[in-house]
Amino acid sequence: MLRPVDKHSGIPSYIQIVNMIKAEILLGKINPGEQLLPVRKLKEIFQVNINTVLKALEKLKLEGYITSEQGIGYFVSKELQIAPTIMAEVKEAIKKLKSTKIDLNTLFIILEEVWKDEKD
Repeated sequence: MLRPVDKHSGIPSYIQIVNMIKAEILLGKINPGEQLLPVRKLKEIFQVNINTVLKALEKLKLEGYITSEQGIGYFVSKELQIAPTIMAEVKEAIKKLKSTKIDLNTLFIILEEVWKDEKD
């Protein structure tokens, strides 16, 4: 869900924007080839300077999540394919974890540890 950035989180605003847009894409709320909201609208939603939005969009472009067409706007990359089965599995795993009463902060710590282990 796109919402104003948390200016007190310690996480740079543009990174928060990147993460929110990535989540929308990965959850299938914005599909490959679909146009993102105009930059000015994103500025209003995130309640940041337009340059912050542009910095976030540039990072998303560099990571391959989006493309841009001059004078038209930004689009989710058509090459970005997230297998629906993978997202379904992730959602199912999250539902199971919620039923165990593990709090979100603990889950993030566990996720971070597993992520680090898999990188090695």
